[in-house]
Amino acid sequence: MQSILFVLSGASKNLSGGETGWYLPEAAHPYYVLAPSYSITFAAPAGPNPPIDPASIEAYKEDEESVRFLKDSQVQKLLETAVALKDVKMKEHDAIFWVGGHAPMLDLAFDPINAKLLETAVAENKIISAVCHGTGAMVLARVDGKAVFAGKEVTGFSNTEEAEVGRAHDIPFLLEDRLVELGGRFTKAAKPWGAHVVVDGNLITGQNPASAKGVGEAIKAALEGRAKL
Repeated sequence: MQSILFVLSGASKNLSGGETGWYLPEAAHPYYVLAPSYSITFAAPAGPNPPIDPASIEAYKEDEESVRFLKDSQVQKLLETAVALKDVKMKEHDAIFWVGGHAPMLDLAFDPINAKLLETAVAENKIISAVCHGTGAMVLARVDGKAVFAGKEVTGFSNTEEAEVGRAHDIPFLLEDRLVELGGRFTKAAKPWGAHVVVDGNLITGQNPASAKGVGEAIKAALEGRAKL
Protein backbone atom coordinates (compact mmCIF):
# COMPACT_ATOMS: atom_id res chain seq x y z
CA MET A 1 0.00 0.00 0.00
CA GLN A 2 1.28 3.45 -0.90
CA SER A 3 2.09 5.72 2.04
CA ILE A 4 1.49 9.43 2.69
CA LEU A 5 3.23 11.51 5.33
CA PHE A 6 1.12 14.30 6.87
CA VAL A 7 3.38 16.97 8.43
CA LEU A 8 1.81 19.11 11.15
CA SER A 9 3.26 22.17 12.86
CA GLY A 10 4.29 22.00 16.49
CA ALA A 11 3.80 25.74 17.15
CA SER A 12 1.19 26.66 19.75
CA LYS A 13 1.70 30.45 19.99
CA ASN A 14 1.81 33.13 17.30
CA LEU A 15 3.96 36.27 17.31
CA SER A 16 1.33 38.11 19.36
CA GLY A 17 1.20 35.35 21.97
CA GLY A 18 -2.19 34.07 20.84
CA GLU A 19 -3.00 30.39 20.41
CA THR A 20 -2.28 28.70 17.10
CA GLY A 21 -1.66 25.22 15.75
CA TRP A 22 -2.51 23.03 12.76
CA TYR A 23 -5.86 23.87 11.15
CA LEU A 24 -8.55 21.24 11.60
CA PRO A 25 -10.30 21.01 8.18
CA GLU A 26 -6.97 21.21 6.36
CA ALA A 27 -6.07 17.90 7.97
CA ALA A 28 -9.54 16.34 8.14
CA HIS A 29 -10.73 16.93 4.58
CA PRO A 30 -7.66 15.46 2.82
CA TYR A 31 -7.45 12.67 5.38
CA TYR A 32 -10.87 11.30 4.57
CA VAL A 33 -10.15 11.43 0.84
CA LEU A 34 -6.93 9.48 1.31
CA ALA A 35 -7.31 7.22 4.36
CA PRO A 36 -9.48 4.57 2.66
CA SER A 37 -6.82 3.86 0.05
CA TYR A 38 -3.45 4.69 1.60
CA SER A 39 -1.33 4.21 4.68
CA ILE A 40 -1.05 7.54 6.51
CA THR A 41 1.58 8.61 9.04
CA PHE A 42 1.58 11.88 10.98
CA ALA A 43 4.78 13.74 11.77
CA ALA A 44 5.62 16.95 13.65
CA PRO A 45 8.81 18.69 14.80
CA ALA A 46 8.72 17.15 18.28
CA GLY A 47 6.59 14.13 17.49
CA PRO A 48 3.42 13.16 19.39
CA ASN A 49 0.34 15.32 19.90
CA PRO A 50 1.11 18.48 17.93
CA PRO A 51 -1.28 21.27 18.99
CA ILE A 52 -4.42 22.04 17.04
CA ASP A 53 -5.53 25.63 16.47
CA PRO A 54 -8.50 25.94 18.88
CA ALA A 55 -10.07 28.58 16.65
CA SER A 56 -10.40 25.99 13.89
CA ILE A 57 -12.37 23.69 16.19
CA GLU A 58 -14.86 26.46 16.84
CA ALA A 59 -15.01 27.62 13.21
CA TYR A 60 -15.68 24.11 11.90
CA LYS A 61 -17.91 22.74 14.69
CA GLU A 62 -20.69 22.23 12.14
CA ASP A 63 -18.42 20.60 9.56
CA GLU A 64 -19.14 16.87 9.49
CA GLU A 65 -15.66 15.66 8.59
CA SER A 66 -13.94 17.99 11.04
CA VAL A 67 -16.15 16.78 13.89
CA ARG A 68 -15.57 13.18 12.83
CA PHE A 69 -11.80 13.75 12.71
CA LEU A 70 -11.74 14.96 16.32
CA LYS A 71 -13.61 11.86 17.50
CA ASP A 72 -11.89 9.32 15.23
CA SER A 73 -9.94 6.78 17.29
CA GLN A 74 -7.56 6.03 14.42
CA VAL A 75 -6.79 9.73 14.02
CA GLN A 76 -6.16 10.03 17.76
CA LYS A 77 -3.75 7.10 17.54
CA LEU A 78 -1.93 8.78 14.62
CA LEU A 79 -1.62 12.02 16.60
CA GLU A 80 -0.41 10.21 19.72
CA THR A 81 2.22 8.33 17.71
CA ALA A 82 3.25 11.19 15.42
CA VAL A 83 6.87 10.78 14.35
CA ALA A 84 9.45 13.45 15.17
CA LEU A 85 10.69 15.03 11.94
CA LYS A 86 14.27 14.00 12.70
CA ASP A 87 13.17 10.36 12.68
CA VAL A 88 11.21 10.40 9.43
CA LYS A 89 12.51 8.15 6.65
CA MET A 90 11.20 9.69 3.45
CA LYS A 91 11.99 6.54 1.47
CA GLU A 92 9.12 4.84 3.33
CA HIS A 93 6.55 7.27 1.89
CA ASP A 94 5.25 8.03 -1.59
CA ALA A 95 3.91 11.51 -0.86
CA ILE A 96 4.34 14.27 1.70
CA PHE A 97 1.64 16.75 2.68
CA TRP A 98 1.99 19.84 4.85
CA VAL A 99 -1.17 20.76 6.77
CA GLY A 100 -1.92 24.47 7.09
CA GLY A 101 -2.87 26.89 9.81
CA HIS A 102 -0.76 29.93 10.67
CA ALA A 103 1.45 27.65 12.78
CA PRO A 104 3.77 26.28 10.03
CA MET A 105 4.80 29.87 9.27
CA LEU A 106 6.19 30.05 12.81
CA ASP A 107 8.19 26.83 13.03
CA LEU A 108 8.36 24.70 9.87
CA ALA A 109 9.25 27.69 7.67
CA PHE A 110 12.50 28.04 9.62
CA ASP A 111 13.18 24.39 10.49
CA PRO A 112 16.29 22.96 8.79
CA ILE A 113 15.17 19.40 9.49
CA ASN A 114 11.88 20.08 7.72
CA ALA A 115 13.76 21.71 4.84
CA LYS A 116 16.05 18.68 4.51
CA LEU A 117 12.99 16.42 4.46
CA LEU A 118 11.57 18.40 1.54
CA GLU A 119 14.91 18.34 -0.29
CA THR A 120 15.04 14.57 0.16
CA ALA A 121 11.46 14.23 -1.11
CA VAL A 122 12.40 16.16 -4.25
CA ALA A 123 15.52 14.05 -4.78
CA GLU A 124 13.47 10.86 -4.39
CA ASN A 125 10.77 12.08 -6.80
CA LYS A 126 7.95 12.00 -4.25
CA ILE A 127 4.59 13.76 -4.56
CA ILE A 128 4.98 17.07 -2.70
CA SER A 129 1.88 18.85 -1.45
CA ALA A 130 0.54 21.45 0.95
CA VAL A 131 -2.54 23.53 1.66
CA CYS A 132 -2.93 27.15 2.75
CA HIS A 133 -0.08 28.24 5.08
CA GLY A 134 1.32 24.72 4.78
CA THR A 135 3.08 25.95 1.64
CA GLY A 136 5.05 28.17 4.00
CA ALA A 137 6.82 25.03 5.18
CA MET A 138 8.52 24.88 1.76
CA VAL A 139 10.32 28.24 1.79
CA LEU A 140 13.63 27.21 3.40
CA ALA A 141 14.49 24.18 1.26
CA ARG A 142 16.79 24.57 -1.74
CA VAL A 143 17.47 22.38 -4.75
CA ASP A 144 20.30 23.54 -7.00
CA GLY A 145 20.29 26.79 -5.08
CA LYS A 146 16.63 27.56 -5.70
CA ALA A 147 13.36 27.09 -3.84
CA VAL A 148 11.64 23.83 -4.79
CA PHE A 149 8.73 25.78 -6.28
CA ALA A 150 10.85 28.29 -8.24
CA GLY A 151 9.56 28.52 -11.80
CA LYS A 152 6.49 26.44 -10.94
CA GLU A 153 2.85 27.33 -10.44
CA VAL A 154 2.14 27.44 -6.72
CA THR A 155 -0.52 28.74 -4.39
CA GLY A 156 -1.18 29.34 -0.72
CA PHE A 157 -3.05 31.76 1.51
CA SER A 158 -3.26 35.02 -0.42
CA ASN A 159 -2.45 38.53 0.77
CA THR A 160 -6.10 39.49 0.29
CA GLU A 161 -7.28 36.65 2.52
CA GLU A 162 -4.62 37.50 5.11
CA ALA A 163 -5.83 41.11 5.16
CA GLU A 164 -9.44 40.01 5.61
CA VAL A 165 -8.49 37.75 8.51
CA GLY A 166 -6.53 40.61 10.09
CA ARG A 167 -3.78 38.37 11.44
CA ALA A 168 -0.75 39.46 9.42
CA HIS A 169 0.87 40.80 12.59
CA ASP A 170 0.79 37.29 14.05
CA ILE A 171 3.14 35.77 11.45
CA PRO A 172 6.69 36.62 10.33
CA PHE A 173 5.97 37.12 6.61
CA LEU A 174 3.15 37.17 4.07
CA LEU A 175 3.05 33.84 2.28
CA GLU A 176 2.06 35.13 -1.17
CA ASP A 177 4.89 37.68 -1.11
CA ARG A 178 7.49 35.11 -0.04
CA LEU A 179 6.45 32.55 -2.64
CA VAL A 180 6.78 35.19 -5.37
CA GLU A 181 10.10 36.49 -4.01
CA LEU A 182 11.49 32.94 -4.21
CA GLY A 183 10.47 32.49 -7.83
CA GLY A 184 7.07 30.83 -7.56
CA ARG A 185 4.44 31.59 -10.19
CA PHE A 186 1.71 32.40 -7.68
CA THR A 187 -1.90 31.86 -8.74
CA LYS A 188 -5.13 32.23 -6.78
CA ALA A 189 -8.89 31.86 -7.00
CA ALA A 190 -10.89 34.54 -8.80
CA LYS A 191 -12.41 35.53 -5.46
CA PRO A 192 -10.97 35.27 -1.93
CA TRP A 193 -11.82 32.04 -0.09
CA GLY A 194 -12.65 30.20 -3.30
CA ALA A 195 -11.28 26.69 -3.76
CA HIS A 196 -8.07 26.70 -5.83
CA VAL A 197 -5.71 23.76 -6.32
CA VAL A 198 -2.62 23.90 -8.51
CA VAL A 199 -0.76 20.88 -9.88
CA ASP A 200 2.63 21.46 -11.49
CA GLY A 201 4.50 18.23 -12.01
CA ASN A 202 5.02 16.57 -8.62
CA LEU A 203 3.99 19.75 -6.77
CA ILE A 204 0.40 20.06 -5.51
CA THR A 205 -0.72 23.13 -3.56
CA GLY A 206 -4.05 24.50 -2.35
CA GLN A 207 -4.88 28.10 -1.50
CA ASN A 208 -7.05 27.96 1.61
CA PRO A 209 -9.35 25.78 3.76
CA ALA A 210 -11.84 25.44 0.91
CA SER A 211 -9.06 23.85 -1.16
CA ALA A 212 -8.11 21.13 1.31
CA LYS A 213 -10.36 18.40 -0.07
CA GLY A 214 -9.22 19.22 -3.60
CA VAL A 215 -5.59 18.83 -2.57
CA GLY A 216 -6.43 15.40 -1.18
CA GLU A 217 -8.12 14.47 -4.45
CA ALA A 218 -5.11 15.70 -6.44
CA ILE A 219 -2.74 13.64 -4.27
CA LYS A 220 -4.91 10.59 -4.84
CA ALA A 221 -4.97 11.17 -8.60
CA ALA A 222 -1.19 11.58 -8.68
CA LEU A 223 -0.59 8.39 -6.71
CA GLU A 224 -3.09 6.46 -8.82
CA GLY A 225 -1.27 7.64 -11.92
CA ARG A 226 2.03 6.36 -10.58
CA ALA A 227 0.51 3.03 -9.55
CA LYS A 228 -0.45 2.39 -13.18
CA LEU A 229 3.10 2.89 -14.45
